[in-house]
Amino acid sequence: MNNRERFQAILHFEPVDRLPVLEWAGWWDQTLDRWHAEGLPANLDRYQICEYFGLDLLVQDWIRPRSSECPRPASHGAGLIKNEADYDRLRPFLFPENCVNREFWQGWAARQATGEIAIWFTLEGFFWFPRTLFGIEGHMFAFYDYPELMQRMNHDLAEWQLRVIEDIFSICVPDFMTFAEDMSYNHGPMLSEEQFDTFMAPHYQRVIPRILEAGCIPFVDTDGDVTTAIQWFERVGVQGFLPLERMAGVDVAKIRQNHPHLHMIGAFDKTVMHKGEDAIRSEFERLLPIAAGGGFFISCDHQTPPGVSLQDYKLYVRLFHEYAAKAAQ
Repeated sequence: MNNRERFQAILHFEPVDRLPVLEWAGWWDQTLDRWHAEGLPANLDRYQICEYFGLDLLVQDWIRPRSSECPRPASHGAGLIKNEADYDRLRPFLFPENCVNREFWQGWAARQATGEIAIWFTLEGFFWFPRTLFGIEGHMFAFYDYPELMQRMNHDLAEWQLRVIEDIFSICVPDFMTFAEDMSYNHGPMLSEEQFDTFMAPHYQRVIPRILEAGCIPFVDTDGDVTTAIQWFERVGVQGFLPLERMAGVDVAKIRQNHPHLHMIGAFDKTVMHKGEDAIRSEFERLLPIAAGGGFFISCDHQTPPGVSLQDYKLYVRLFHEYAAKAAQ
């Protein structure tokens, strides 16, 4: 099987010759700084690093709803707007046209067609996007103080997303896509089910049917414990989740039991990657039975932390290949 055949087989719960050996995300700058000091060749991009380690190629385009001229917040978590007048002033910098690099995507599509790569793209979700404008604290108050503006912002976002999706699908159908949300923490979602149904669900229900119609699988990317929110998202057509963080209490065995057709990516506890072969093997043993049943791609449950040395990571990849082969036996 080639890379994409293997990826598609996992998505469709079909047999494979081995599991994909992949990273869904790049690596922290601090991690790469350490690895460069320990012998990782300099000047490699994300996908060249994958090839260096012998990982399967999974390529991503994150298409952002802000133009390059859009003002930036003063600091991480700070906002750009406080009210509707501010949004009107910012609106000309949002939802850029022709934001899909067609030449870039056409090159990917050719490689996808030969089976060399699998492709995914990311759009900002209906929790994430308002937070980037209101800021973290202002966003929480906006559910109560500016409900009409929240709906308007997400309506505008959905309209733009549908245009972006049509542009991408005119070139190729990616293997899956993600909505970036990060709406969970280690005790569950940051909003109530009622708020989800009011402020997010209607907009997902406009966008997701077009994604499914094309044969692309929609995922949600949210850190923390998404277990409670899975059923909320399933109601609007979401079919997968990542990264399923172990330290937040996510149990993929229980998720698989309760959601037998759900797609999953991640779940490998990043906090054991520096603890030696026995700890790494134990984590693969925990995940292998779920992965062997299909629909689940083992991968780091977030970006590899800088406490992991280059040799630690090479050991992780070597053992990953070993267990990837075991899953097909």
